[in-house]
Amino acid sequence: MFGLFKKKADKQKLPNLADLNGEQLAVGDIVNALRYELGECKLIIEDETYYYEALGNGEKVIWLKMIDASTENQKVLKKN
Repeated sequence: MFGLFKKKADKQKLPNLADLNGEQLAVGDIVNALRYELGECKLIIEDETYYYEALGNGEKVIWLKMIDASTENQKVLKKN
């Protein structure tokens, strides 16, 4: 009735990310981005979404643009 008893929407859970080699990524990890000429980046969360922030110029790219179609992993390589 009039939406009074609607179930509250669950917050969208962030996906688990992995680099091209299958290594799990966590917020704060430094990676080499293989797209968009970003170079070294840091994985950050902003507005409940993952972003890669370039260390050189501060440019940000959303994680969705870094998905590798064949493996569904991220087109980045984690730095050790």
